[in-house]
Amino acid sequence: MPSYETAYGVEHSADDMFALAADVASYPEFVPLCSGMEIVSRGTEGDTDWIEARMSVAAGPFHETFTSRIVLDRKRYSIGVRASDGPFKQLANDWSFEPLTEKSCRVRFALDYEFRSLALRFALGSVSENAFGRYAKAFQDRANKLYGATASQPEIGSESPAG
Repeated sequence: MPSYETAYGVEHSADDMFALAADVASYPEFVPLCSGMEIVSRGTEGDTDWIEARMSVAAGPFHETFTSRIVLDRKRYSIGVRASDGPFKQLANDWSFEPLTEKSCRVRFALDYEFRSLALRFALGSVSENAFGRYAKAFQDRANKLYGATASQPEIGSESPAG
C-alpha cells in the first residue's frame, strides 16, 4: 500500500497548527486537489471530537468524492482521518503536533492509501504522490498567512514517500 510521511518544524504553536488542520471546512481554500468539502455531521465521544466530512478532489479530468471520519484529540494534539467510501480501498491519514516551545511545534503528517480500482491507481497515483508533497507546504503557507511568518521560519524537511 502506498504511503507518505513528513515531519517538519514550524514557528507556530501546536494549538494554532492543530486548529488549522482541524478546520476542514477551509481546505478547499488552500489544500492541493481539494475542490470541495461538506461537513455531514459532528459529535463528541469522551475526550475527542469527531467530524464526518465529504471531500471532493479534482485532478485533470478526474473528479472523485469520498467520506471520512475525522477524530480530533485536542489533549494529544492529534488528528486521525479514515475514509469510509469513495475511490479508496483504504485511506488513513494522521496528524500530530508536538509542542517544542510556546510558539513552535513539530508537525507530523502520515498517509497510507490504496485506490479501489487499478485504473485509478495508474491514473491518479503519480498525481496523488505529487500533491501529498505539496500538502505540508500548503499548511505551512496557510499558517504563515493566518498567524504571521517569522524571519527564522524553518523549511519543511524529512519527507519520505514510501510504498
